[in-house]
Amino acid sequence: MNAVVKEAYSWLGTPYHAQGRIKGAGVDCATLLCEVYEAVGLIPHVDPGYYTPDWHLHRSEEKYLGWLFQYGTEVDKPEAGDVVIWKIGRCFSHGAIVVDEKTIIHSHLGQGVVLASMNQFGNRAVKYFRVGK
Repeated sequence: MNAVVKEAYSWLGTPYHAQGRIKGAGVDCATLLCEVYEAVGLIPHVDPGYYTPDWHLHRSEEKYLGWLFQYGTEVDKPEAGDVVIWKIGRCFSHGAIVVDEKTIIHSHLGQGVVLASMNQFGNRAVKYFRVGK
């Protein structure tokens, strides 16, 4: 198992908390990615700044994509440890870590950090990124 996936597994069960960054206490989908990729040494500490939990419903600014383009490269086919990001609301706003071709780890409102199906979000627009490699 690669280092990114191994670190992501260690976050399973962490409750969802908007802008939280503490394993076992609370994390959201963006800060989960920040903490996992920093822990394995692929990115420096990233502070996304303040954002409301529903920012993606009211703005068209692609903040999440901006962070991913800064620290990763878009790829056509994801591998274990890559990021998958979906368009939810007005922009790409929900990210997860790819475990395998069918499974992701993400932090989701009401669920916390969980294993889930790659197809969980149906036909929404999707992009894949390889971070720091």
